[in-house]
Amino acid sequence: MGRLLELAKEMDIPLTEEQELKLLKYCDLLLEWNQKINLTAITEREEVYVKHFLDSLMVLKTNCIKSGDTIIDVGSGAGFPGLPIAIVREDVHVTFADSLRKRIDFLTLVCNELGLSHVSFVHGRAEDLGRDKNYREKYTVAVARAVAALPILLEYTLPFVEPNGSFIAWKGPKGKEELEESSNALKQLGGRMENVYSYELGDSNLHLMQVKKGKPTPLRYPRQPKKIQTKPL
Repeated sequence: MGRLLELAKEMDIPLTEEQELKLLKYCDLLLEWNQKINLTAITEREEVYVKHFLDSLMVLKTNCIKSGDTIIDVGSGAGFPGLPIAIVREDVHVTFADSLRKRIDFLTLVCNELGLSHVSFVHGRAEDLGRDKNYREKYTVAVARAVAALPILLEYTLPFVEPNGSFIAWKGPKGKEELEESSNALKQLGGRMENVYSYELGDSNLHLMQVKKGKPTPLRYPRQPKKIQTKPL
């Protein structure tokens, strides 16, 4: 049993040997490309396994993702959480959206190398894509593992989610504080907090937050980035 499988077993995350091999290949490419473009500050392999791969896969211990879901990873960056999910769950379709072409090129290469066909890619800013009829309210699930505060993140992501779909946010120790500040954003954007799943990863207390979307997001959202950042909902 490889080290990644051992760690997954300790965290009660189901992983096969074939999936482990794909994740290890992903890790190789991540560290190789990271020397050319800035993809991650985490470069120790075991840290990549835990803080990137297994953290992304914690969502599979919940009932948030169902067979047949169409998922958009908003601000994919190096592919977290969407790519580990795509590797383990071939019964969903994952779209990677990022504003930087080089990151999209990296994700495309990794998916091609791993033979993943249930994926697609879109290059653009979230605030523009969220207004585009090709992407607006076209997904059953949006995911983001970003540093933005929850009220800001909600405005960037909920426009992608169809009514009755959900948004899943990976949040750090201050996640519950951010939740308290998000009541107006949820109300304005058509969402409600459905579940908060708390877990420990190393020394950190982390949270997965599932927002259910009950009604369409008003067309005035998302606003321009300057307004989103300076006057959060």
